[in-house]
This record gives sequence, C-alpha cells and structure tokens, in this order.
Amino acid sequence: MKSFFRVFPLFLIPFAALPLSAQDWVHTGTNLGADRIRIAAADFKPLSADPQTPALKAVFDATLYADLSGAGIFDLVSKSMAPQVTPGSPQEINLPQWAAAPANAAMVAFGSLSTDNGRMFVSGWLFDARNTVTPQVLVKQYNDTAGEESARTIAHRFADEIILRLGGGINGIAETRIYFISSRSGTKEVWVMDYDGQNQHAVTHLGTISISPRISPDNSRLAFASLDRDGWDIRMYSFDLNRYVAFPAGTAGGSNQSPAWSADGSKVAFSSSRSGNPEIWLSDASGSNLHKLTAFKGPNVAPTFNPRTGAQIAWVSGRTGLPQIYTMDIDGSNVQRITDGGYAVSPSWSPNGQLLAFSWNRKYGPGDPGGDDIHVIDLASKDYLQITHESGSNDFPSWAPDGRHIVFQRTIGSHTEIWSMLADGTQQQQLTHTGNNSMPNWSWK
Repeated sequence: MKSFFRVFPLFLIPFAALPLSAQDWVHTGTNLGADRIRIAAADFKPLSADPQTPALKAVFDATLYADLSGAGIFDLVSKSMAPQVTPGSPQEINLPQWAAAPANAAMVAFGSLSTDNGRMFVSGWLFDARNTVTPQVLVKQYNDTAGEESARTIAHRFADEIILRLGGGINGIAETRIYFISSRSGTKEVWVMDYDGQNQHAVTHLGTISISPRISPDNSRLAFASLDRDGWDIRMYSFDLNRYVAFPAGTAGGSNQSPAWSADGSKVAFSSSRSGNPEIWLSDASGSNLHKLTAFKGPNVAPTFNPRTGAQIAWVSGRTGLPQIYTMDIDGSNVQRITDGGYAVSPSWSPNGQLLAFSWNRKYGPGDPGGDDIHVIDLASKDYLQITHESGSNDFPSWAPDGRHIVFQRTIGSHTEIWSMLADGTQQQQLTHTGNNSMPNWSWK
C-alpha cells in the first residue's frame, strides 16, 4: 500500500534498464506476439418484425464488435470496409466478397437475431472466408429472455467462443468481471462491473472504508479489508448465501489488510500486524490453520499467489528501506528479491506464472514528480518492461484470466479511475467515470 510506505527514508538504489526493444519475452508470455487474425463481424440479420428486435440487435452488434476488437488477437475489419450486407445464414453469405479487398477478411462472424413473445433467439456462425469448400469453423444458437442485458450476455458468449477457437485454446474474458473500490455513494464500498465497464453496481453497503477486494477463483466469495471501530479486518462475503460469512483469521487483533486467494481457493494470505510488525500470514479459506510466513524488519503487505503452481507468493516488503517486490515459497522459505531500487508495490502474478505486473517508481526520491508506472517483469530472466508512460500515478495492476489484459488504477491530480489495457501497454481504455475508483481486481473466470 503506497501511502503506508511513503513514511520510509528516501533512499534509492539505481536499477539498470535492460535492452528490450523487441519485447519478445512479454509477447511470448502473453500470446500477444502471434500474427493477428483478420476477422470481420457482420451486423446480424433481423428475422422478426417484433418491435424489440431493432434495439436489441443494435446492442448485440455493438457488443460483439467491441469484444472482438478488444480481444488483443484480431485485426478487426472496420464497418466502413466490410461489405454492406447482413447474411443471416450460411446460404446467404458470399465468402469471396468478404475475402476480397477492401475487407480482406480471413474469418467472418455472422448470423441472425429475432425476438418473439419476450424471448430472444440468436444463431451465430464463424466461417473461414478463404475456404469455400468447408468454411464452417463454429456454429452456436442461443435462446434467452429478450432484454438489453441478455443481448449483451449472448454477444459476450459468442465472442468468447470465437476467441477460444481462434486464440490458441485460451478462454475469452467477455463474461468476466472486475471488482473495485468506489466512493461514488459517499463512502468507499466494493463495486463490480463487466470487463468492459458496463453494468457497474455496488456489492457492499457498509458505510465505512473498504479496500483491496479479491474475488475467489470460483467467484463464490469476496474477501476485502474494511475499517470498523477496532481497526482493519478482513471480511468475507458469500455470493452463494448472499450474506457475510465468518473469517476468524482476519479479525484477531492488529491491522488486517490485502487478502489474496490461492488458485484452488483453499487458502487466503493477508497482511496483519497482530504480532507487532505487519507480516504475511496464511490460513485456510475458512480462517483456520493460521500461521505467519514472514518475520522481517519493516512492513510486509500485498501478497499474491502464483496461480500456475500455487507454491509461491509474491509480496511487498520494506525490510531494506523503500518497498520492494519479493517472492517466497508458500512455507515462507526460498525468499528472493525481484526489484532492486526505486519504489515498487502492488504485485500481481500472471495466470501462466511467468510474469509479475507491479507499480514502480524507479526514480523515487527528493524532487520526484510522482512517476508511478505499471511494469511487467519476467521472473526467469528478470527482464522488465514499462507499459504505462502517461501522466499521473498508475497502480494496483490485476491480470485478466486470459493473460493478455491488465486492469489498473490511474490517478491524475486528486481524481482516480479504473483503466484496462493489453499486457504490452496498448489499447488503453478508461472504464469508470463517476466518483473516485481504485484497487481493481479481475475475476479468475
């Protein structure tokens, strides 16, 4: 937590930049370096005269196009370059027309949408535009209650099917969610939104200060820190039971903050000062079998598990002065320092276990203008890449489950919002616009 560490003496160890002009390692680690598939998303054909059809079709078309555009693996044909037709079935599509200039599409997504008696019906196809003999790659049919939310959900599902099929077997993120802290209601509560910033709504209504939301791998429980009359506690909310559930490990004295889930959902790590110094503690998800992992001078906060192995934890320690990123085995052994200098906080482990994203001010010291930026480091080679370069302070990165996207907070002046981007720093998009919004956490699925 950055404000917690700002009281430390100003001391800087230079950290030499590494030559990364090709950025090959980050591309390998995120699957962003592969040649992008040129794909077209045709407007779906309306098949009913129901008055709901035009509006819901517009929502569906826009959502599908945005999902494919933001996936990070496609070169999406712009609407102005696509044939101005709406093929609703395989019999109606002219593949050479889509494969020819100016569209030059390798793949085409198309289909039909209709509504009747409050129901919505969608048929979608994905065709190989250059295979006129056996072009079908994917066919899906959907049936749901007619409504804007259903239209968005069906578009998300179809987009994720396309991304899964063409993206190397990696699931798409169109149905994932992002949890975050927002002050828009007057107090800092936990909120949630769709991956693209839509459907924002509050999860908690505690009327106090809550921070550091972390959703469990199965999306059933939310852990977060909340301030009450006795100090900071780790609280747990069950979406299955629609109520708060006990987590005794997070309420037993001291300041308890920054919870983190293991990949199998069986364990929770967090920072607690119950023994005096803030240390990293580990317990079962029920709050039992609590034990301390660190015993270092200086604060230890912000743990994050290696989701690939479940056997390592990265965290922030002030044991040498300014906060740095460290890793250790889950039993507290094999401690390794990852960063060496500057001011490094908020680690987030990539889904494949190869990379860490974190916020780093490499020039922290007297007269520093506040250049906190998101960096990604390869844990094997220790090569790093700065992926934000804009003004303001960038912090609290969190990986999407596809390993291709990162969500983070950006503060300019006194205003903080949630942004997302590809893991190489491109395609940055602001997701929140109301109130101050911070500490995002991308769901595991």
